[in-house]
Amino acid sequence: MGDSEGGWAHSPLLKNLGTGDYLSVWKSYGAYGIVGAIIIGILVPMFLSAVFMGKKREKQRGFPVQVGGEAGYAVRNTRVTELVEVPWKGATTMAALFEQSCKKNSQNRFLGSRKLIGKEFVTASDGRKFEKLHFGDYEWQTYGEIFDRARNFASGLVRLGHNLDSRAAIFSETRAEWFIALQGCFRQSITVVTVYASLGEDALIHSLNETQVSTLICDSKQLKKLAAVSSSLDSIENVIVFEDDETENETIPESMSKWTITSFSEVEKLGRKSPVDASLPSKNSIAVVMYTSGSTGLPKGVMITHGNIVATTAAVMKVIPILGRNDVYLAYLPLAHVFELAAESVMLATGCAMGYGSAATLTDTSNKIKKGTKGDASVLKPTVMTAVPAILDRIRDGVLKKVGENEGLGKHLFNIGYKRRLAAIEGSWLGAWGLEGLLWDIIVFKRIRTILGGKIRFVLCGGAPLSGDSQRFINICMGAPIGQAYGLTETFAGASFSDWDDLTVGRVGPPLPCCYVKLVSWEEGGYMTTDKPMPRGEIVVGGFSVTAGYFKNQEKTNEVYKVDDKGMRWFYTGDVGQFHPDGCLEIIDRKKDIVKLQHGEYISLGKVEAALTSCSYVDNIMLYADSFQNYCVALVVPSRQVLEKWAQQAGINYKDFSELCDKAEIASEVQQSLSKVGKTAKLDKFEIPPKIKLLPEPWTPESGLVTAAFKIKREQLKAKFKDELKKLYE
Repeated sequence: MGDSEGGWAHSPLLKNLGTGDYLSVWKSYGAYGIVGAIIIGILVPMFLSAVFMGKKREKQRGFPVQVGGEAGYAVRNTRVTELVEVPWKGATTMAALFEQSCKKNSQNRFLGSRKLIGKEFVTASDGRKFEKLHFGDYEWQTYGEIFDRARNFASGLVRLGHNLDSRAAIFSETRAEWFIALQGCFRQSITVVTVYASLGEDALIHSLNETQVSTLICDSKQLKKLAAVSSSLDSIENVIVFEDDETENETIPESMSKWTITSFSEVEKLGRKSPVDASLPSKNSIAVVMYTSGSTGLPKGVMITHGNIVATTAAVMKVIPILGRNDVYLAYLPLAHVFELAAESVMLATGCAMGYGSAATLTDTSNKIKKGTKGDASVLKPTVMTAVPAILDRIRDGVLKKVGENEGLGKHLFNIGYKRRLAAIEGSWLGAWGLEGLLWDIIVFKRIRTILGGKIRFVLCGGAPLSGDSQRFINICMGAPIGQAYGLTETFAGASFSDWDDLTVGRVGPPLPCCYVKLVSWEEGGYMTTDKPMPRGEIVVGGFSVTAGYFKNQEKTNEVYKVDDKGMRWFYTGDVGQFHPDGCLEIIDRKKDIVKLQHGEYISLGKVEAALTSCSYVDNIMLYADSFQNYCVALVVPSRQVLEKWAQQAGINYKDFSELCDKAEIASEVQQSLSKVGKTAKLDKFEIPPKIKLLPEPWTPESGLVTAAFKIKREQLKAKFKDELKKLYE
């Protein structure tokens, strides 16, 4: 990977996991390790194999159901006979849920943040400077204290002069104040517009102007970005800034003089001195207009109601292992993304503690963590966390890299333990987590788990497909089940969710209890609900989590949202799936990714990309197919560490990574590896690209080439690299 900073893709979490965090894992194990290996590797497996034979009976997780709307194959969760709408009686809006949960858990700790002690800049060998941060422990506030702050902020907004008929926007990295500001707005029925901190200028201007935002809430870093576009923003009157060390003595640019700029604490103080009665919303009120980063064009604003949020929250509470005040959640993904906002809503409802961090400071070796300072996970010791697949892939790769560098007993113990646990997981639950599993934890895996604090018991994964290898790695090395979520902004993340005891890979579970999931035949693509052995078709979601549509875009709303004769709202996702006999959904394709080649073969770009991503040389890949050609090509961002290691072994000389990527023998090696991976994945010959272009620079949300969830933006990539793609067909 490249060394440039910014975004999850080259955040230290993705780039530097696998340095100091793993060194302690592979120390000498001593005599007890050898004895333990003998006992576990020979005696215990023999005993367990004799006692526990065969696999557990397959559990039914979803049932077919008759529903309204377009004909198809629909499934509901086995936990419910009727869809759930609220987590408990009376919690029909997020404002009500927030107040009730805060009162119920008033004395329990709720939101925690780390105090910044100091910062410094270090200079790398190439002359670039990197910021290093020194943090202290987490400082906590209770549910009762947070409720008071949100109530004060709500009153302060009114006293500041915010027009209650207009919208407020939050434009900031994830932090406790982001959550407090959101809940404060809800108490006055103010619709909140969420904007990714990594959004480009054009998209930022579009989202703020389209929604006519009058109050913008941001951090000091984003305040600086606003200066460049302030002349293009026509509705903003107030700007509220979260305090940090950079806000002190901050000079306000002349271009912002037309705005009233106030600190977050001043707004709280204003509300505390002059409280205003709450003006609470209804379940059908628009809580959030969430702008998706989207894979094409300008972002679309999805209108999310209070009812949508509480419905997804209620549904997830039914399928996750019991959550409560003893759990600690690590919050670090963008709150402007539906996945994180849904997760934090669940934690609020269940009374969990939430500690805030960032992808840049997550582990002890994250590149913004000063040497000697603990990362967020080490200090917080979370029991629950969310992750996108890119993060879990890097955790896996970092550990395996360190394992590969060690030729001693530690490597052998890891390999034996991993194989035994893998065999147990794929056979017997008891074998995976029973006596044998406990012994392997003590000898091998306990040390690995300290990377994420050592207490993780559940991981929520979403945003993109998770590879089976990474899922198994987390199951085994972190000792935690993964709940794979499938959902969209348009369904407030609520579509399907894998059960905690489901150890299968490649699936996203049964429908959440708040919705139905229906497959509708797509004849053009060859996916039919009558297909055997499993029904297939476009995934359509109906129920309480389906949102109200796109802001000021009725044409697009009418295209993908439908209301049936019973009044149920359905969203047509454009994804293609199949239902397994136990009622679990598997995503197998995407309608927009289907291209017909010159000789009539259909190629699914997303399916092929997912298969080829498992190639060790690949950090990211985009397949491209021209309908006037009989083969496809690919743009590949290679894994820098893996490629440079191969080049060194092959004796290839180069000045920099860019030059290395341009060498024909390097492209040939990567292409041959892709071909092997493709054949292993049983891809057809026409699905494997015979020509590729290696690109040295990573694709990041900041570059606009991938979304915040790291899905590739196909149209933007095609436009940026049109010349490279053209040459591949010459």
